[in-house]
Formats: sequence, C-alpha cells, structure tokens
Amino acid sequence: MSGVTRATSAKVRLRGLLSQTDNRTCADCGAPDPKWASANIGVFLCLKCCGVHRSLGTHISKVLSVALDEWSDEEIEAMIEVGGNSAANSIYESYRPEGFKKPGPNATNDERRRFIMAKYEQQEFVKPSLRITFGRNSSSSSCVQSNLSGKILDTILSTSSHKSDGMVEFIGLLKVKVVKGINLAIRDMMTSDPYVLLTLGQQTVQTTVKSSDLNPVWNEDLMLSVPNNYKPVKLEVYDHDTFSADDIMGEAEIDIQPLITSAMSYGDPQMFGNMQIGKWLKSNDNALMEDSIVNIVDGRVIQEVSLQLQNVESGEIYLEVEWLSLDQ
Repeated sequence: MSGVTRATSAKVRLRGLLSQTDNRTCADCGAPDPKWASANIGVFLCLKCCGVHRSLGTHISKVLSVALDEWSDEEIEAMIEVGGNSAANSIYESYRPEGFKKPGPNATNDERRRFIMAKYEQQEFVKPSLRITFGRNSSSSSCVQSNLSGKILDTILSTSSHKSDGMVEFIGLLKVKVVKGINLAIRDMMTSDPYVLLTLGQQTVQTTVKSSDLNPVWNEDLMLSVPNNYKPVKLEVYDHDTFSADDIMGEAEIDIQPLITSAMSYGDPQMFGNMQIGKWLKSNDNALMEDSIVNIVDGRVIQEVSLQLQNVESGEIYLEVEWLSLDQ
C-alpha cells in the first residue's frame, strides 16, 4: 500500500471512530461536533477544551486536529483501541464525586482548566492503582500513549474479585441501543426536540437531539460500566431548549438484574446456540409494555425492552440492551 493510500485509509478509520454516538460531543464539556482529539488519552475534544489540553504538555495530552494534522498509525491504533469518549470516561471519571460537576459547553476557561487538570493531570477521579506518573522528560510520547491506552484497556477487559480502598469495581459493560421513541409528549408549540438520558451510578450518557420529532429514530449505542452493587438504569427523555432549561418528557427504570444474572449463569455466550436464557416480567411496578426476553443471539447476550414512559401524558421508548462481560 502506498503512503498516500495508507494515510487516506487511516483518516477514514479515524473519522469512522469520530462518527460514533459518544464521540460526537466533547469528552470534557459535552460541546457538539468536536474536531480535535488527544491521541494518547483517546478522547475527542472541542476547540476550547483542546486549548486547555495543550497547556498540560504533550507528556500528558498530545492534541491533534482530526482533519488537519498528520496521524501516525500508532496514534490511530491507540484511539481505536480505547474506543473513544465513553470508554475513556468510564475510567477517567469513574470516581468523580457528585459535587464535582463537569463543565458545560459554555463554561469559562478557568472552569475547564480546573476540571481537565483534576481529570487528567492529577487523575483525581481514577482508581489509585490505575494512575499514571507523568514525567516532562519522557523520551517518547508514544510510551505514555501506550501506558494510557493500556491502562484503560486493562480495566475494561479485566475484572477484580474484590473492592479496594473503598473504590467501585466494575463487573461488565452495558451497551444500550436506543432504537426509537413513539408518540412522545409535546413540549414546544406543536412538537418537541427529544433526546434520551441514561444514568447508572455517577455515569450519565445521552443520545443526540432529534429536532421537531415526536417519533424519533435514534439507533444509537450508549455504553455504561456496571459496578458490583449496581442499581436499575434510570432513563429520562428531555426536550432540548436553546434559551431555557430542558423540559422532562417522561422517565422509566431499566432493571438490569435479569439480564446480568442470566448472562452470568451461562458464562461465555459464544459456546451456546441461539436460545432464551432469561426474562424480565411486565408488572404494575415497572414500565414494561410487555415481558422482556433475554436471549443469546449469535454469541451475544441481548434483551429487547419496550417501555411506557412514566409521569407523562404519552410516550414509548424501545431499546436493545447487550451485556458485555469482562470475564470473556
């Protein structure tokens, strides 16, 4: 493969990673359409947060433009290995105190700097055993890059059998595909601009906003790390407003215990054919529209969930939930 062809292929792979749902907003402030990335940390950034990252030095964060800079194969491979914002944030923000809020897109530079320094330089929200010691005289940024991506991957792809230092241990990942909404509530004059928010512990992820659509189709994957002492996933639908607070359009809880218990009882799903292994039953105490079946399909543990939104006049949300065990 020629140098030009190889470079073009690399750019295509990088832009493909950027097109993932979780990478369409800045990893640090949530601003839309990030055009920069920290190649050694593995996150996509907006221009304002990019400026703070640059001030940290390349021994901590090596910032590159997605469109304008030349990327080495090693840098692109590291980004793809980490997987982008959700995977990186599941480590770098996994122990962020509730009172320590992330800056928003309109945050001041001082607010961004305090948060970004705490997150990456001091690594205040990272489990102590995973923290990395940086040195300004490092002989190669690729060494730091390897350490960073390796630390993240080690955590995502391995488990611990106990808790230490009062920190949370993760037992797996939950991939939630937000498929669509039907007959959602009107919150503007005649329509709404809905998006879905999922919360598990201190983690919150969200879909893109669908403008003027009461029957939106998202088909977007959102990732959540599951701790040992997990609780139901909280689902909320909001109407996006530019000049005022977003209006709630309903909520529901997703009980993930039937999925996880069923998956763990069977072990490696790739050893089994397609089959039903569990069920979350519809009842008056949950938002299910019908029983939700846990299946092994092509070596994956998945569950289709249909929810009637609560505390709202109308609205349904359809999901596909997949369990990703860290033991596999």
